[in-house]
Amino acid sequence: METVMEDEEYTYRDVFLPTLIPRIPAPGLERGTVERRRGRDIVIAIDHGRNSKHAFDWALIHLVRLADTLYLVHAVSSVRSEIVYEASQALMEKLSVEAFQIAMVRTMARIVSGDAGKVICKEAERVKPAAVVMGTSSRSLIQSVFQGSVSDYCVHNCKSAPVIIVPGKGTVFIDNGSGYYPRLGSLFEI
Repeated sequence: METVMEDEEYTYRDVFLPTLIPRIPAPGLERGTVERRRGRDIVIAIDHGRNSKHAFDWALIHLVRLADTLYLVHAVSSVRSEIVYEASQALMEKLSVEAFQIAMVRTMARIVSGDAGKVICKEAERVKPAAVVMGTSSRSLIQSVFQGSVSDYCVHNCKSAPVIIVPGKGTVFIDNGSGYYPRLGSLFEI
């Protein structure tokens, strides 16, 4: 069992990926120097939901290039729970293999515990990615207003990278005059 690392505001466990996925050492060159490696770092927030998988697939098809490195971040309630860790590790391994097979990119994975929005922004500060990609929640507009939204929190609080929110598959958006919002109670499917 690997150690649980504690940082200032959250705990995390790195996921050790299968050997067919190339592991990368820590970057040798800082972003401010003239010489840099060619690939970009991209953080993808994932969970066990279908919208998260859709965002992951979207990033592989539309955003990722050959030399990029994906950082998969999964926020959980506790990294000390072996059941939670094993389920998250299996998900990360599956997505890492898929990323390598489809886009031939390197993947790093980390399971973090804490408030999802805060730990995703904290990971973005640590990695300094070109983008943070996440899916929308499956909550309704009313639930999001009262409970808040992880994607809304990240859009307003991730200062180190642009946040790309990929709408769920089949989501219909309407304009109410002050912005676009998911349509509730749609009678048809897209």
